[in-house]
Amino acid sequence: MSPCPSPKSCDTFVVLPDLTKGGHVVFGKNSDRPREEVQEVIYRQSMDHEEGSKLQCTYIEIDQVGHTHAVILSKPSWMWGAEMGANEHGVCVGNEAVWTKLQSDEDIVERLLGMDLVRLALERSSTAEMAVDVITSLLEKHGQGGPCSDEDPSFVYHNSFLIADHNESWILETAGNHWAAEQVKSGYRNISNALSIGTKIDKMSEGLKELAQEKGWWDGTGDFNFSEAFSSSGDSSGGRKECGEKLLARLSEGGDFTLTQMFEILRDKESGICRGIDHDHPTAGSMVSVISHGSGRPSCHWFTGTPDPQRSVFKPFIFTDNVKISPRIQSPKIPDDEDPAKVIPRFAKQVNRTHLLYRRQQAATKDGGSIVETLRDLERKCVQETEACLQNFDPERLSEMDDLFKDCVDSELKFYK
Repeated sequence: MSPCPSPKSCDTFVVLPDLTKGGHVVFGKNSDRPREEVQEVIYRQSMDHEEGSKLQCTYIEIDQVGHTHAVILSKPSWMWGAEMGANEHGVCVGNEAVWTKLQSDEDIVERLLGMDLVRLALERSSTAEMAVDVITSLLEKHGQGGPCSDEDPSFVYHNSFLIADHNESWILETAGNHWAAEQVKSGYRNISNALSIGTKIDKMSEGLKELAQEKGWWDGTGDFNFSEAFSSSGDSSGGRKECGEKLLARLSEGGDFTLTQMFEILRDKESGICRGIDHDHPTAGSMVSVISHGSGRPSCHWFTGTPDPQRSVFKPFIFTDNVKISPRIQSPKIPDDEDPAKVIPRFAKQVNRTHLLYRRQQAATKDGGSIVETLRDLERKCVQETEACLQNFDPERLSEMDDLFKDCVDSELKFYK
């Protein structure tokens, strides 16, 4: 199978505590997906599961674990997995499409999608390093594969992941069932549509170096470079990774990088990081998280749930014991949100998966205009109020955040009437 001829995925970013205001971790991701695919935001509470129970992912069934953590996810409405999300322990994960020398016709076989691995990592991990171990163990046991679009059965790829918690970040990059991981404890990092791990490898799959030698991709001398050995081409991200690095460097230079500066990066259209609805793979949804390092302040996760962050509003979500999630940013169940395999036919545009916020936002912002500035003012006010509330947060008042995300979705909808 030949590599995908053009980059069709996304960008994920993290800035670590030494460069952020308040010493928090700031995580951000744009999810670029096939045009008109709908992305929804869903919440799943923590749960205990019976021993021996099974879990239906997008294509295959796997063993369930005894306990899953509460998660907030931004996901293509047709699949079980998620493009990005966070869990109650402050772990955030986003994935990217990459194309490697191990690409083959076997990639079309339905296994675990990279998006399934994102969700599984969030449901099963309490730290970033644990998420690496969850993903890699599942990858080695079940493999990755299957169409990554419900309209184009030929759209397949391998995956890379940026994983963060309140303390550090990990880059995990895969090639078939093989993988390499790099720990990042300071500064900033971003990934796009190309393998990026070089000689700094902190974990790797068994036999990785031997495979590279066997294939003639590494001569066995000098330091082993993962991306040089397994990349199918050069920079298949179209230069977006380099542009993202420059934006991160400039905006974090003073050591006080903020939430809104991550918004700025995700809204950068000149670099191609942000893609409008006229693109064949527009930015379908965006996420920014400020992962708290403690002191009673909860982490706060911001989602758009709608295409093109330049025309969308970031809305805050905080994990609470009785959190509410708006049904107006969730797609209709067709026929069962928990069993995507029942959606037949899978590769046909015959169902309307749009949620109310998607429809209203698309109609209102179609021609741009003053509504976009009004929305930006709404967002600025929301950021100011949320940050002020979190500045001297009283954990005893956490329940007051139960309706935060739901209320913000409702407020946005009022502007579209």
